[in-house]
Amino acid sequence: MRAYSDDLRSRIVNAYLNGEGSQRQLAARFSVSLSFVRDLLKRVKETGTVEPKPHAGGQPARVDGEGLEVIDRFLSEQPSATLTDLCRMFAERHHVTVSRATMSRAVGKVNAWKARASSRRPLVTAKGSYAREVLRGRSSAQSTG
Repeated sequence: MRAYSDDLRSRIVNAYLNGEGSQRQLAARFSVSLSFVRDLLKRVKETGTVEPKPHAGGQPARVDGEGLEVIDRFLSEQPSATLTDLCRMFAERHHVTVSRATMSRAVGKVNAWKARASSRRPLVTAKGSYAREVLRGRSSAQSTG
């Protein structure tokens, strides 16, 4: 879920400071939860800002760049493998168990990287690499020009 806008946050704080209602009334007026109003007012009192807290991270990816390379090799070796087959092979070779849905997303990433490589459009990943040189299949002619 996305954070509420700074504008909405400011309007809630200003309404509270102007005595335009209780926390419960302001929550109903601005269509937010009472706990959001409480936490917002507490945050403003402690930090002096209405800005949301930074994203805390989340669950790390089960299939990282190295895992995508493994999946790419599986697809090259056995192009007719099912998602269930890929999950089993991935667990055996990479020692990480993933669901078919996760494997489907990973295969989609592999295919997207290859498609982008063939169109020679650069892909910037979170780590700034070009999808591990498109899963190590990029030729030196493509990289120079």
